[in-house]
Amino acid sequence: MSWFAKRPDVPPPDRVPPQTGVPPTITAELADGPLRGASVETESVEGRPPKTIDVPADDGGTCRYCLAEWEQSGRSAAYTFLYRV
Repeated sequence: MSWFAKRPDVPPPDRVPPQTGVPPTITAELADGPLRGASVETESVEGRPPKTIDVPADDGGTCRYCLAEWEQSGRSAAYTFLYRV
């Protein structure tokens, strides 16, 4: 018997309702390009990582990254560099 079955007042982690007013986020891990090795928090879109993200660069510019693979799971997603915006 799992711990959750013994505690009916505590919902299992996969059934915990999302917090209201706080948008869900995902950690974007930047695999290459000028920001290689960095990670940033970004809002998920309909429960999925966004297809592209714009990340501020140290020089004041912006770098556009896209998902490295369409199917990813978990709380993070790998992104690959596209170009400077």
